[in-house]
Amino acid sequence: MLFYILKRVGLMIPTLIGVMLITFTVTQFVPGGPVERMVAEMEGVGKGGEVGGGTSFYRGDSGLDSSRVEKLRELYGFDKPPVQRFVAMMKNYLVFDFGSSYYYHQSVVDLVISRMPVSMSLGLWSFLIVYGVCIPLGIAKAVRDGSRFDILTSTAILIGYAIPGFVLAIVLIVLFGGGSFWNIFPLRGLVSDGWSEMGLIQKILDYLWHMVLPIISSAVGSLAVMTMLTKNSFLEEIRKQYVLTARAKGLSEQQVLYKHVFRNGIIPIITGFPGYFIAAFFTGSLLIETIFSLDGMGLLAYQSVLNRDYPVVLGTLYFFTIIGLFARLLSDLSYVFVDPRISFDSVE
Repeated sequence: MLFYILKRVGLMIPTLIGVMLITFTVTQFVPGGPVERMVAEMEGVGKGGEVGGGTSFYRGDSGLDSSRVEKLRELYGFDKPPVQRFVAMMKNYLVFDFGSSYYYHQSVVDLVISRMPVSMSLGLWSFLIVYGVCIPLGIAKAVRDGSRFDILTSTAILIGYAIPGFVLAIVLIVLFGGGSFWNIFPLRGLVSDGWSEMGLIQKILDYLWHMVLPIISSAVGSLAVMTMLTKNSFLEEIRKQYVLTARAKGLSEQQVLYKHVFRNGIIPIITGFPGYFIAAFFTGSLLIETIFSLDGMGLLAYQSVLNRDYPVVLGTLYFFTIIGLFARLLSDLSYVFVDPRISFDSVE
């Protein structure tokens, strides 16, 4: 087991370098980089005869001279060869020094930390709702396969799956956000303006009050996948020979289900738990965050790509790639902990 873990960790290194190299290479060919954007902004100032102050780089209608452009390239580090810049970047990333954002003018680490509460709120609550609802619902559907309950619940969750999250968000806003019907839930932010002055209970209630519509919008689409996965996993186990043997020995249906079937049927669900749980803290939903005016990781990633904010794009990619690789490793290792019959000794 230890050798397998060390081997997987060793394979993460070239994988991480490969991901970063490909992304870094792509950014070299994307037009409208930070230098070009800065030059365009500076040349735009003063059009029509207005010239900036003494610190401005604007040189009349002729635009910026080559020396000023070269200073900008040096400021952003583009005066060095791409290979040298990539090596220097990876050296800094080894100690988690991601530099500063070109667009927001603050540390990438501080910027990500400031956006994490939104992504953690959406992801964690969605995770708890999905697993808390789908596992018991999937088991109930497997036990009652083909019944009216199974058909009705399948219809309901498939309808929810077919509706895009952003469409559901708009519908909820129209219905419950003061759009055309009821003004029950707020539409902006995680908390109200006077949240810091509230008591503890009021803070908790205010936070949950703000989270209702975004969480419903982001969680409904995942219910169908996890529910049907749970149902099919348990249904497959229920139809196996050892279940018939257990029933023949006189065990009750509850004993058969929770003593034998549950232990085997839950394996495909639990093994995805580590990866989904870790991803819940760091992923963001661009459309949900935009609709409900939440500054989370999804909106940050989108704005960083649009603004060619390479330190944010590459820094967050490096960090989340590491998180994703370790989450995948934890998912694989969870097979061993859930099912002792599985062993990685054969692959060592």
